[in-house]
Amino acid sequence: MPVKRSTERERDVALKEKPEFPRKFKVVLLNDDVTSMDFVVSVLVEIFHHTTQSAVTVMLKIHNEGSGIAGVYAKEIAQTKQSDVLKAAAVAGYPLKAIIEEE
Repeated sequence: MPVKRSTERERDVALKEKPEFPRKFKVVLLNDDVTSMDFVVSVLVEIFHHTTQSAVTVMLKIHNEGSGIAGVYAKEIAQTKQSDVLKAAAVAGYPLKAIIEEE
């Protein structure tokens, strides 16, 4: 059996070791009959850093289809964004809900 050169061994090891990337999670806003469209846009701009134009696009998707993706993040960040949405909605008196789904 031939002896492998060091570069071949290194390549074999490199092929076996695949880097693990953190899982990504979607923060999804859910439509309701009470929360104003303007408030949803403001949440998308202030919490998720959308431009006004992209916030309006996402808001219309939420309104017309029942839900829309506000952003995709690592789990801890997604949880923080979800919490921020729920707090802002409660302060404003809206029942807006945000859920987290694995991508």
